[in-house]
Amino acid sequence: MVTAVAQRLAAQRREINDTLARLSLSSENLQQVKDKMRVELERGLRKDSHSTASVKMLPSFVYRTPNGTERGKYLALDLGGTNFRVLVVKIRSGIRKSVRMYNKIYAIPLEIMQGTGEELFDHIVQCISDFLDYMGMKNTRLPLGFTFSFPCRQTGIDKGSLVSWTKGFKATDCEGNDVVEMLREAIKRRNEFDLDIVAVVNDTVGTMMTCAYEDPKCEIGLIAGTGSNVCYMEEMRNIEMVEGDEGQMCVNTEWGGFGENDCIEDIRTRFDREVDEGSLNNGKQRFEKMTSGMYLGEIVRQILIDLTRRGLLFRGHITEPLKTRGIFETKFLSQIESDRLALLQVRAILQQLGLDSTCDDSIIVKEVCGTVSRRAAQLCGAGMAAIVDKIRENRGRNQMNITVGVDGTLYKLHPHFSRILKDTVKALAPQCDVEFVLSEDGSGKGAALITAVYRLADLEQGQRRELGNGLCSDTNPTATVKMLPTFVRSIPDGSEKGDFIALDLGGSAFRILRVKVSHEKKQTVQMESQIYDTPEDIIHGSGTRLFDHVAECLGDFMEKQNIKDKKLSVGFTFSFPCAQTKLNESYLLTWTKRFKASGVEGMDIVTLLNKAIKKRGDYDADIMAVVNDTVGTMMTCGFDDQRCEVGIIIGTGTNACYMEELRHIDLVEGDEGRMCINTEWGAFGDDGMLEDIRTEFDREIDRGSLNPGKQLFEKMVSGMYIGELVRLILVKMAKEGFLFEGRITPELLTKGKFETKHVSSIEKSKEGLTKAKDILGRLGMEPSADDCIAVQHICTIVSHRSANLIAATLGGILSRLKDNKGNPRLRTTVGIDGSLYKMHPQYARRLHKTVRRLVPESDVRFLLSESGSSKGAAMVTAVAYRLIRSGKRRTVEMHNKIYAIPMEVMQGTGEEVSTFGSFL
Repeated sequence: MVTAVAQRLAAQRREINDTLARLSLSSENLQQVKDKMRVELERGLRKDSHSTASVKMLPSFVYRTPNGTERGKYLALDLGGTNFRVLVVKIRSGIRKSVRMYNKIYAIPLEIMQGTGEELFDHIVQCISDFLDYMGMKNTRLPLGFTFSFPCRQTGIDKGSLVSWTKGFKATDCEGNDVVEMLREAIKRRNEFDLDIVAVVNDTVGTMMTCAYEDPKCEIGLIAGTGSNVCYMEEMRNIEMVEGDEGQMCVNTEWGGFGENDCIEDIRTRFDREVDEGSLNNGKQRFEKMTSGMYLGEIVRQILIDLTRRGLLFRGHITEPLKTRGIFETKFLSQIESDRLALLQVRAILQQLGLDSTCDDSIIVKEVCGTVSRRAAQLCGAGMAAIVDKIRENRGRNQMNITVGVDGTLYKLHPHFSRILKDTVKALAPQCDVEFVLSEDGSGKGAALITAVYRLADLEQGQRRELGNGLCSDTNPTATVKMLPTFVRSIPDGSEKGDFIALDLGGSAFRILRVKVSHEKKQTVQMESQIYDTPEDIIHGSGTRLFDHVAECLGDFMEKQNIKDKKLSVGFTFSFPCAQTKLNESYLLTWTKRFKASGVEGMDIVTLLNKAIKKRGDYDADIMAVVNDTVGTMMTCGFDDQRCEVGIIIGTGTNACYMEELRHIDLVEGDEGRMCINTEWGAFGDDGMLEDIRTEFDREIDRGSLNPGKQLFEKMVSGMYIGELVRLILVKMAKEGFLFEGRITPELLTKGKFETKHVSSIEKSKEGLTKAKDILGRLGMEPSADDCIAVQHICTIVSHRSANLIAATLGGILSRLKDNKGNPRLRTTVGIDGSLYKMHPQYARRLHKTVRRLVPESDVRFLLSESGSSKGAAMVTAVAYRLIRSGKRRTVEMHNKIYAIPMEVMQGTGEEVSTFGSFL
């Protein structure tokens, strides 16, 4: 009798073991899953196989992770389940970097989840309205990031069409539609508030961004909760669905669909198939149904029913609750598998489900739960191993350290899931040291961080709008970016030759060059130059004295060159805002860079210089061209690279020019060909567009400047102001006791004492901290090692912001050039000059990287101008001379009238200037 019972129990145990063995995965099984996942990742990235790939590899248009410079106040929405969360996220940058969040959670009833799309989005907007009322922020137009945790096909950071609903959602008229547009339409219908929707992201991307804010090595996001998914930073060259080869982009794998092409049928069980057949999306998301919290409890229930039918559990009695789909929730797995839970407590949980269990039953149920959750963790680990190995191979490394940001209740609450996942990754990807970091704040914070990162993209779009406004005759008077025609129509083509004089006036040092362009075997340029000082009393004196000084220096130079008897063609680099009516007729709009010579604003500088030369009477000159320093830089680089069609100055000041299509320049007659436009972009933001990113330090600099309220962009980015920005930050932090033990010396309080060259020195990688100590010592400070590190960090933040802002505005120009040409990919060269770009150790690299991210469909070469803008003035003159000789020089006339601006108006109130302008 005893033997018979023992044999029966042994047979039952074998049946149970055989049933659970079907869900157990060997090392060979897991390696095969990893290999198959890798194949599907590659298929999803390729254009020819993307449509049939089970892992869709959707581009997210997120090009980088946070770098610590993000700041501001943002609204974030998080929709991914039965709860909907609304957050306000306040981000501070710098040493006191922090993220503060305020949120409220709203339920989404089943009838709305499975109703119409309009009802769903109206409910979302109603929740937002309630939250804004609660926070007292309804009248504030905040930038918004939207975490939308369903498969979307994105065509931009703020454009995402829903591919298919998951997680029990079935709202009609949503699939195939842009969810951002649906949200905007719902906001319009309610008509109570307005929001600037900057980004729509998947929850995996939000999780990655949240963790990357704390750990820069974080380049993967994993969700292991109700659903299962992964994103990671892929090389752009591998993403065939998006144009561009430079840099990286975050790809939302949507790995929940892995296996939809039957590639993992060998490890799926009849329990998995039963769960799939009873789901809302039969045949879809097969991998997710084996690994995610929404389905693990249901798999366990199916196994328990099977074992009970066979008399192996619960005395063969199937209760009504056990027949109920969804009754066995995944949270019960976490509770039952807890090492701290005794079998009596397991029995108590089962009794809540109407299951009268013995101790043996409790042991079996615990085994079933452990087998199902172990398989889920191992499958996620095999998939993760495929991804980390792909990233390692992308970068050509033998070994790699990387961080995975993780969120989700299964990972957080299950007692063994995270350990099994990590062990599996370690076993299958031994060449990768993978750290898993838990996202404490969910993916909503990540959406806010992406929104903060993508304010740069907003600036690029704003710059593009201002370029268009400056070109249009109707909007030019109120445009901040003035888009001044230069009448330079061509870059050098290699056939120029002759002997030319170039003048370069843009600061206290006045430079004169003799430029000889000759042809023998190849075109060559020889230059001889001399620099003359322009005294302070002349800079602030009368215009007559200034141009007499220029003529005197030119006469001295020609005498030393023994060419006073020749009438050479002259090109004049005049680096101040001018309105040109011809190549050699240019009216000064306003002085900048501390110049204040009277009687020049509103006058033609060529006429003034010719008058000064004529008054001397000892030589003659033919002033053929007046150019801005940016135009000179473009022409200098254009001599070496004929693809150069943009010129930028990033030095004491900042400005840009580029070759625009004549048909777009309303201020000049004619539609054929191109003309170089001097943007005068330093005034970008004078209309208030930059107010949300300007700081108290920017405003203090502006108030203390010679031209408050003007050139606001230049005051945020150029070498004249960056050192002063750092000084103001140091003073404030010292006053608050965060630096120098609260001590402030008179030198540190002195305006201009901390120069931009100091910023460049302090940011040098090897000797930066030593330089910081030396520079601060010269300001009377006695900095500690921590003080030096903090000062270096402040310098980095200020200069990095400058490079990012320049990149955003340059991105606007490059995007315009690309649109003008109608090419899918822009290939161009940017000529660049200026001490900040040349001397700062990190500036150029940061600028190039951000430009590649903002204008991915472009191949941009940055060419440093070795000879300055003076050579460019000579090249403009040489081109004009060539066109005259060939009879091809075209003329364009502008109809205008010049008014003198009385001194009392120039130095009066803003209202008086405005009234005078209205009168004109």
